[in-house]
Amino acid sequence: MNSYPDTSFLCSLYRLQVYSPAAVAWMSARSNPLPVTSLLLLEFRQSVRFQTRLFSLDRSKGYPPAEGARMLRDLQSDLANGVLEVVAVDWADVHRIGENLSGKYTAQGGHRLADILHVATALHLASPEFLTFDANQRTLAAAEGMDVPV
Repeated sequence: MNSYPDTSFLCSLYRLQVYSPAAVAWMSARSNPLPVTSLLLLEFRQSVRFQTRLFSLDRSKGYPPAEGARMLRDLQSDLANGVLEVVAVDWADVHRIGENLSGKYTAQGGHRLADILHVATALHLASPEFLTFDANQRTLAAAEGMDVPV
């Protein structure tokens, strides 16, 4: 396993955004499935659902339900077709690593729990590459010696 993504990477794959060309190009060069965890999938799906709720309350925010439904369908299709592969992790170990990261970096870097858990998961999986478009997560992953190529 050589790479692990965060939610910003998945969002750039499933919704046209400024970083979508980079995410699509990275995926196009890949021949094996991209590993994901149940936590990453939960956060992505929750984000999509939350954005469609925002749109329903204020059409200047979020995005339409049809777009959210398409994103979730495309994600499910990629899971079914082996583009993404759900990998098992030892959540107790991920939490131990996350606690260590929190103690080392949060006071100075202001990292959120989900960001810490994604980087901790990548470390647990011994992924030397972390895929993110989030500057704060990029800093955290790089501080732990991971390459952040996109």
